[in-house]
Amino acid sequence: MAKQQDFAEKVKKASAERGTKCPKCGAVKVPTAFINSVKTDIGSYRFNRSLIQVCKCNEKEVYA
Repeated sequence: MAKQQDFAEKVKKASAERGTKCPKCGAVKVPTAFINSVKTDIGSYRFNRSLIQVCKCNEKEVYA
């Protein structure tokens, strides 16, 4: 049988912060998609997509 979950446990799980904490500022890092456009040799554009971790330390550098 499955363990019964009461309302207090549901609230505790929902309010918990998910993700890893930054060692510098202690804020939770949020994964964000970073899309960069690059011009190729033939003159067309290509989009590079990468996932980066954003916290309060590097927030201004990423979003600027």
